[in-house]
Amino acid sequence: AQAATSMNDLTQALQQARAQDGAPTTVLILPGWQGSGPDHWQMQWAHAHGYTVVEQNDWLHPRRGDWLARLDEVVIDAPGPVVLAAHSLGCILVAAWASLSRHTARVRGALLVAPGDVEAPEWADRLPGWAPIVRQPLPFKSILVGSQNDPYCRADRAQALAQDWGAEWLNFGSAGTGPGAANALVSGPQLAAAPTAERQGEPLPGRRDVDGNVLA
Repeated sequence: AQAATSMNDLTQALQQARAQDGAPTTVLILPGWQGSGPDHWQMQWAHAHGYTVVEQNDWLHPRRGDWLARLDEVVIDAPGPVVLAAHSLGCILVAAWASLSRHTARVRGALLVAPGDVEAPEWADRLPGWAPIVRQPLPFKSILVGSQNDPYCRADRAQALAQDWGAEWLNFGSAGTGPGAANALVSGPQLAAAPTAERQGEPLPGRRDVDGNVLA
């Protein structure tokens, strides 16, 4: 079952998420290739809610191993559990990291927006070392947001990744999911049919409060 909601509901869920031991959940912002500028929805979220942006050493020439090591370091250093909010190449990073790291139990869930299709021929030379995309199921609950007009990943490819990763698929229509969609992502008026059905009897990431109650 699916019900209309907004991306703002997801940001509220992230803010309200708390660990069982009372330690606050750290939301990690994972930008993609070339990083995220000040008008990007990720930076708007970071500034509005105090989320942590995972800074990489080289945004223009991303080395997969370096990015993996940096993410692992930040997750380990977090004071408690984390929630991942990734965009583009950041989504591909999450899948690769989850297949290798010994610290995935610290992740409560992930929001994966507009994964970059690094297997597409036009990106092979620009992003060497990132293909093939790791496709094993993620060990934590996740939502993948895609669109019909994403120039970096066709909708059918994004949906296939969602299936492979065991993520809930959310179609953003033709609104786009890049920097220009920042206002829509923050306010959510164009986002519909967000998944609320539970998978395997468990709520989606960030949808339960400290007392175990499912968030509206």
